[in-house]
Amino acid sequence: MLRDELKTVIVTAAAILERERVLVTQRDEKSHYGLFWEFPGGKIKDGEEPRQALRRELKEELGIDAAVGTLFDAVFHVYPEYPVLLLIYFCRIERGVPRPLGCRDLRWVNMDELERLTMLPADAPIRERLKGHLKTQRVE
Repeated sequence: MLRDELKTVIVTAAAILERERVLVTQRDEKSHYGLFWEFPGGKIKDGEEPRQALRRELKEELGIDAAVGTLFDAVFHVYPEYPVLLLIYFCRIERGVPRPLGCRDLRWVNMDELERLTMLPADAPIRERLKGHLKTQRVE
């Protein structure tokens, strides 16, 4: 298949912020981009609404029920295998404590710690945008 014919995969991710920290997950070492860090979420299934997909993924990956809020950002990134459109939503945990059910590890990190993690290429730009968002929140 030619690169121009590759279908864009739509992926959702959660920006879950608590006390100036954000929740990130680490991919299993045997997965593609193994041991890289990312914002929790996953692929949207055919016919699935993005917010519903994110709620499903957070339940499967972390064992939590989450309220999916407003769209924070969207990132388009072309991986060698296929292009990805990443939709990042602000989320709030409604029930449960995050556990690494569908990932290797998870962490609550502040912005300095987030800066030092090796993030997936599509997730990396979100790091900078979150830093800017937190700075404006402190000023208000």
